[in-house]
Amino acid sequence: MDIVIVPTAADVATHAADVVADRIAEKPGTVLGVATGSSPVGIYRELALRRAEGSLDLAHLTCFALDEYVGLPPQHPRSYAAYLGREVVRPFGLAPEQVRVPDASRADLGGAAEEYERAIAAAGGIDLQILGIGTNGHIGFNEPISSLSSRTRVAALSAQTRADNARFFDRPDDVPTHCLTQGLGTILEARQVLLVAQGERKAAAVAAAVEGPVAARCPASVLQFHPRTTLVLDEAAASGLTIGDGHSPVPDQGDGRGPDGSAPAS
Repeated sequence: MDIVIVPTAADVATHAADVVADRIAEKPGTVLGVATGSSPVGIYRELALRRAEGSLDLAHLTCFALDEYVGLPPQHPRSYAAYLGREVVRPFGLAPEQVRVPDASRADLGGAAEEYERAIAAAGGIDLQILGIGTNGHIGFNEPISSLSSRTRVAALSAQTRADNARFFDRPDDVPTHCLTQGLGTILEARQVLLVAQGERKAAAVAAAVEGPVAARCPASVLQFHPRTTLVLDEAAASGLTIGDGHSPVPDQGDGRGPDGSAPAS
């Protein structure tokens, strides 16, 4: 696990976009796992800017979403299908079929979950999975006490996650109670993982994921088992880390990035 600490949330977006761009340079047809929520928005906008400037070709990507709310149709403005349409499909210049989202509107949700697993496998697996982290340590919608080997499935949202996500809805009661999410076992099969976190409210979850035991109470801690995981954090999100030298902030080089972009954590 590599930890990159940069001064600000804007620097997180820039550095994380560099990681994605490097992967695309290696493999233009990268299969990209795309997270939703507020954490990765800066990455997507930075990548879209580079595409608009002509420095990055995103046309050959295939994308798979981490999750989708149960009960919201794809056209609902708060669905993750709609989110990805706004932040990824159109800004990246992709056809809608290049971005796959779990079909959480189906009556047979178990069948939809199995179909999604098959679709990922048929695409050759995820090359690079982008993740955020919840204040309770969830990744995707794998809440505390999720099985560390879980696959794509229906999951209930915790009270804390629903409270955290209420800001995106008109009323707290409008927040869905269930989702269709990739499991922790599914996420671990990605060849490379990139997790971003910004702000002090994520500091405790980041510390538990990085320095705590691998435990179901902090689902993100399972990333300690992944051979190629990078966390890009702003200083506030990294403020709960205690190990010391391995977590020193990356020196500011004028663009918010360090000379080599990473500092080993373990």
